[in-house]
Amino acid sequence: MNFKYFPHTEDEIKQMLAQAGMKSLDDLYSDVPECIRFRGKYDLPDPKSESEIRTFFEQLGNKNLRLTVFAGAGCYDHYTPAAVPNILSRSEFLTSYTPYQAEISQGTLHYIFEYQSMMAELTGMDVSNASMYDGSTATAEAAIMTMAATKKTDTVLVSETVDPKVLNVVKTYAHFHGFNIELIKANEGTTDKASMDERLERGGIAGVIVQQPNYYGIVEDYSGFADSCHANKALFVINSVAADLAM
Repeated sequence: MNFKYFPHTEDEIKQMLAQAGMKSLDDLYSDVPECIRFRGKYDLPDPKSESEIRTFFEQLGNKNLRLTVFAGAGCYDHYTPAAVPNILSRSEFLTSYTPYQAEISQGTLHYIFEYQSMMAELTGMDVSNASMYDGSTATAEAAIMTMAATKKTDTVLVSETVDPKVLNVVKTYAHFHGFNIELIKANEGTTDKASMDERLERGGIAGVIVQQPNYYGIVEDYSGFADSCHANKALFVINSVAADLAM
């Protein structure tokens, strides 16, 4: 039987093997040890209707024991309001292409604008950027921005309470862009402002990066942090990608 959505027909498989200089699929997987190959038959149930499938997985899901998550480090329970998937399924959003071709992606430009407007309103900032690749690279881009916005500086401070995965990305960008990363010590799970102030006073700092909430799940009080940075001609950056706006 020829299935419409199965890309590989028998003829295509033969052509692929011939191109690779092989005679069979067994030759293709010859590097896979025999001891880990599954030679039996899959224990698959009989075909089911959509309603039967939904019932099956609902019953399967009811076997789960829901526990409270204490893992931290970005792993938190969250709730997505029913309105969110309903809005996202609308054709003007769902079928949108990339924002680099505006003539066919007005939906993308629309929801980016709405997101920026919401973030500006929530944070009280004058502007809000969007379209960054992910939280880690957005933080790295912010570090680069502090270097470009300040003069005669070669170092960015990052709090020890920032997610290590984010910090590693920032360090990678710093290596290839030729600037230094120094850490601000943590005190009982929060950024040590005294340590930050002491380093700022010695000069050469382009910016300070912190996270909200931090890696340990703590909502830090950053009162006075921006004032300290600005007094020493540095920029203050809050990595807020750790926040789940769907909460």
